[in-house]
Amino acid sequence: MNEQILVIDDEASMRRMLQMLFAQEGYEVQTAESGEAALEALNVRPFDLVVSDIRMPGLSGIDLLRRMKADDSQAEVILMTAYASADSAIEAIRLGAFDYVTKPFQVDELVNIVRHALEKKALREENVLLKVELSQQERFGEMVGRTPEMRRIYALIERISSATSSVLIQGESGTGKELVARAIHQRSTRSGKPFVAINCGGMPEPLLESELFGHVKGAFTGAIATKKGLFDTATGGTLFLDEIGETSPAMQVKLLRVLQEKRLRPVGGNEEHSVETRVLAATNQDLQKMIQEKKFREDLYYRINVISIQMPPLRERRDDIPLLVRFFTEKYARLWGKEPPALTQEAMRALERYPWPGNVRELENVIERAMALAQGERIESRDLPDEVRGFQGVRETAGIEIPDADFDLDDFVERIRAGYVQKALELEGGVMVRAARRLGISFRSMRYFVKKYGLGARER
Repeated sequence: MNEQILVIDDEASMRRMLQMLFAQEGYEVQTAESGEAALEALNVRPFDLVVSDIRMPGLSGIDLLRRMKADDSQAEVILMTAYASADSAIEAIRLGAFDYVTKPFQVDELVNIVRHALEKKALREENVLLKVELSQQERFGEMVGRTPEMRRIYALIERISSATSSVLIQGESGTGKELVARAIHQRSTRSGKPFVAINCGGMPEPLLESELFGHVKGAFTGAIATKKGLFDTATGGTLFLDEIGETSPAMQVKLLRVLQEKRLRPVGGNEEHSVETRVLAATNQDLQKMIQEKKFREDLYYRINVISIQMPPLRERRDDIPLLVRFFTEKYARLWGKEPPALTQEAMRALERYPWPGNVRELENVIERAMALAQGERIESRDLPDEVRGFQGVRETAGIEIPDADFDLDDFVERIRAGYVQKALELEGGVMVRAARRLGISFRSMRYFVKKYGLGARER
């Protein structure tokens, strides 16, 4: 269905001209001779765009705009006037008009403004639908979860997938950083091209250089043939550099050069050639801290961190644990040709209570093990590892001493908390985001405590 435009002007000639102009552009157009008539039309049907004169007998264009906003109309509004003034323009924009046009206007200019207004409305509606869709779904690519933290990541992936910018995915081991990279690739225009992943950690530098950039025959002992590197293998697609924080300073220099110049020279080769590959990187390390310690190049950090995604640890999204458990039980049931088992309440409570230092990867291993050990159709707490089944949280009381008199527990707790907040800030260079992460609290709580205790800090 074509976009719907409502034109309001007390001059019949202007209404006819605008109706013909917009109809020629493929829009459906209705006209009204006054603000009051426009309100009646808006009550009958929704419009995508309202184009209205400001000065009219009775209800002015400004008053009409106020009424539309009060009625929560979703239509964009463009106001026209032959009596331009800075005050009326400012008032129109302040009230939410998309634009303000002075008569006489250039036809091409008005058509462009109308097109942009309708594009804005379409984008807003698309974002609303996306938010509704993301809020209802439990799966996104190969990721599972519907907590607010995961929905924000899903929405961010949707927004950035079509870009060509580098992305840095940060988070603890086992949080699903490669799954994020694959989701970005699958939703991009590069999805028909290769997705190539390599773990940079624990690989000797000469081998990593050969893997990434390729080598020519005879470049080193054992190079019996020319080999294409992963940058070339992923041409037109995506190269995922996992654990990029593990790379050596020399390798960081070589990576930076390729990312900056989009050209590389194979090991042992004499000629360079261009590469066109989107690079996504991941790390479980604090690269900013590594920069301060001179272990990671700052210029490479800014080159790979054009867009940043922070994966939350599983302990911060416990509401997703039942969904993940169901996903993994169904996964292994399919692989083993059996029905997915249910979990007893005791077993599920143990899973939800455990802090999961290995995150989602550890949870998957626990579920696979439990399904192998389960003797009946249900997974019971006895099927879980001892550390999961027996975890009860901190209950240590030995060594605690309480004074006989004048003891204020609230004051004592406040002093302890202030000390931990201050210490975390010191360890993280005064950066509240990282200090909050270290303490396992939200950024909002950290900001509150910094203000409450009068501590010096910065947001990032």
